[in-house]
Amino acid sequence: MASPTSLLKRLLVGRPFRSDRLRHTLLPKRIALPVFASDALSSVAYAPDEILLTLSIAGASAYFFSPWIALAVVVVMLTVVASYRQNVHAYPSGGGDYEVATVNLGPRAGVAVASALLVDYVLTVAVSVSSGVANLGSVVPFVATHKVLIAVVAVVLLTAMNLRGMRESGTAFAIPTYGFIIVIGAMILTGLIRVFVLGHDLRAPSAGLEIQAEHSVTGFALVFLLLRTFSSGCAALTGVEAISNGVPAFRAPKSRNAATTLLLLGTIAVTMLVGIIWLSRLTHLQFVENPKLQIISGPEGYVQKTVTTQLGETVFGSGSVLLFVVAGVTALILFLAANTAFNGFPVLGSILAQDRYLPRQLHTRGDRLAFSNGIVFLAAFAIVLIVGFQAEVTKLIQLYIVGVFVSFTLSQAGMIRHWNRHLRNERNPEARRRMQRSRAINTFGMAMTGAVLVVVLVTKFLLGAWIAIVAMAVIYLLMLAIRRHYDRVAEELEPTEVRGVLPARNHAIVLVSKLHQPTLRAIAYARATRPDTLTAVTVNVDDKDTRQLQEEWERRELPVPLTVVDSPYREITRPILNFVANTRRESPRDVVTVFIPEYVVGHWWENLLHNQSALRLKGRLLFEPGVMVTSVPWQLASTATKNLDRLDETLSRTPARGPRVAPRSTLPPSVPPVTSAPPGERGPSTGDRP
Repeated sequence: MASPTSLLKRLLVGRPFRSDRLRHTLLPKRIALPVFASDALSSVAYAPDEILLTLSIAGASAYFFSPWIALAVVVVMLTVVASYRQNVHAYPSGGGDYEVATVNLGPRAGVAVASALLVDYVLTVAVSVSSGVANLGSVVPFVATHKVLIAVVAVVLLTAMNLRGMRESGTAFAIPTYGFIIVIGAMILTGLIRVFVLGHDLRAPSAGLEIQAEHSVTGFALVFLLLRTFSSGCAALTGVEAISNGVPAFRAPKSRNAATTLLLLGTIAVTMLVGIIWLSRLTHLQFVENPKLQIISGPEGYVQKTVTTQLGETVFGSGSVLLFVVAGVTALILFLAANTAFNGFPVLGSILAQDRYLPRQLHTRGDRLAFSNGIVFLAAFAIVLIVGFQAEVTKLIQLYIVGVFVSFTLSQAGMIRHWNRHLRNERNPEARRRMQRSRAINTFGMAMTGAVLVVVLVTKFLLGAWIAIVAMAVIYLLMLAIRRHYDRVAEELEPTEVRGVLPARNHAIVLVSKLHQPTLRAIAYARATRPDTLTAVTVNVDDKDTRQLQEEWERRELPVPLTVVDSPYREITRPILNFVANTRRESPRDVVTVFIPEYVVGHWWENLLHNQSALRLKGRLLFEPGVMVTSVPWQLASTATKNLDRLDETLSRTPARGPRVAPRSTLPPSVPPVTSAPPGERGPSTGDRP
């Protein structure tokens, strides 16, 4: 039977996929939209909140600027969407902004973009899940009082779903995403019809509240506030870059399908953002940064609800089923918005690992052909942020979007150089016109995103953006250090033209703690390798046991000398290391092969009943130059319960290639058979399993 951990893994993740099934996991546009665009689509659930609460610092009169702020955000979003449509056609390999910057601006610029994106992906998960908890808490008080716990559980569930594979998680996310689009669209349309067609005077629950400004804002301070509001509203642009990183996950034609998905994303997100801000102004909705201080008069025990929840109550009525539907789908899409990061972060991590900027484990696909290590890393970092900031969206949002606009700006600069390089060699007039048009789009995109980046840095630096900048700098330096390490190792391992010098002699050492079957097998195997010298070594930690071992050795007349190494402080590892070093020190060209007899148990709990001196010895001997370590296993009877054929079939779901039966070992005639007591528990041996 499979182990409990294996069964749990299969229950959570599912059966493993063969590598040749990778093409079956590719996504059509209808599934790719919820997989890669849920982050940008869901931003309409918290971007209006951030716009209104930032304006509330100047009082209710500042809400007049909200449509113009939304219009500025829309212009930037449409520009970024148009720019990234050029990116996915020019670089469809999935490297996205990292590849564009690396190819056109150099490796250092590429690493800077990658560090910004990695930080932004982690923040995407933290912000989206925290915002989802806030929306759900507007109608479910239990969620509001346990928001950190609910947010952590949501991240764990998202991790499990993504470990099952991109296509399977995308299918699960498609219904909630499309449900959110339909419900929010229906709410906006119904509200506008009631106002302009039916003539209803819709007023939000917060319309009658009297609020006061936190500060008197005029002149330059007002301009600064509007810029800060604009930078907060630009959170709606996050997630656009994920499609350029996920082009390989699309079905063919990949670039065209990715560009179409980008266009759909931009159209839907812009429509919903403008609709919510417009309906908020028509219903006189108010949303403040600090309700306790800013709300002067209001109902007793008033709890501020999110913008979408207030609009749902205004349009569909308080306590209606549709109100709970609006709150439910909004919370759900915010939870699922993190899925964009769960698909972008692992792919980018895999590419960086392939380029030796991150550990190579991130390049490996898991059982379900997903980059499992990257998914787990992303979840762990996001949980740290959620717990550290207590799932407060207002605090987390200040760290947000810095990274994404760094990548936007450098990516557009890289695309400009890309088109300039191709224009130098292109002679076809029609092709040149297309390239010049694309260059103009990317130039305008760089100007817009660069301006937004400056605004974000100026308005949010002291509010928390500095934390994201420091994190990007640390990751940048860490990736460069990892690359230097891999380059140094590759240089050391590079084969040379000079033929390697063979060792002069091979000295074999068999470690002994007690004379039993594993020891005899190790001696027999060591003799079969025909070393130049062969010595059995035991460490004297108990005089009585050592004398019994020597007497037994002499009685059986074993053809291998037994060397006893004293250990006054009952230590095993250091005396053996010294003996091995002294053996090799006599000739630097000699090698020493250490044979460690150990027995193999069949149950995990049996390992707890035996010491691990063999494991410690192996770990130390690996750092000794000129020393080879060989484990000589002895399978105990409990290993017979392991049905390896069934275990292989369970894990791989492929036919076993042949029986896996442990071969019977026979001792040479020169070593007499032994029947002895169960193996002892001292020495470097014998009961150890690495």
